[in-house]
Amino acid sequence: MGRGRLEAFSDGVIAVIITIMVLEMKVPHGNDLAALVPLVPVFLSYVVSFIYVGIYWNNHHHMLHAVQHVNGRVLWANMHLLFWLSLVPFVTGWANENLQASLPVALYGVVLLMAGVSYYLLERVLIAGHGKDSSLAKAMGSDFKGLASVFLYAVAIGFAFINTWISCALYVVVALMWFIPDPRIERTVPRG
Repeated sequence: MGRGRLEAFSDGVIAVIITIMVLEMKVPHGNDLAALVPLVPVFLSYVVSFIYVGIYWNNHHHMLHAVQHVNGRVLWANMHLLFWLSLVPFVTGWANENLQASLPVALYGVVLLMAGVSYYLLERVLIAGHGKDSSLAKAMGSDFKGLASVFLYAVAIGFAFINTWISCALYVVVALMWFIPDPRIERTVPRG
């Protein structure tokens, strides 16, 4: 089976996720700049979550560019990733309303952690289907950045019960690590 349907379906789900996130931002009551002040934390968390979803979309696109075919295992691994990404609007909203509360900030990290783990699993399933000598396997290598991200998510989840601002800072650090698209695939896979 070709990768086209998988990529199109994933793009559609990610577009819906972004739409749901923006719909969570409520219009302020008032017509001056002061009415926007309470929305600043909501907007900032929307920006961080939007960047995260965008990072996954970008890297997912690049990874699928290096793939020739998909199978049932790949489809389920991809659904696993989309499941965790689909929870981003919910945990973003809950953490938004409770930035000083440990559990919502930790749960935000759990969703990010599980999205990172599921992306790594998708990557490994694709490599298994294409072989260890495939261009995808060569491009992904040991995936140090992916594993470091999962580690930082776990640390941030723990810090949520000590200081939520440290957790939030670590979530931003991981987003910054991935903000520039991963060039490994572009360097390894010939343009076609």
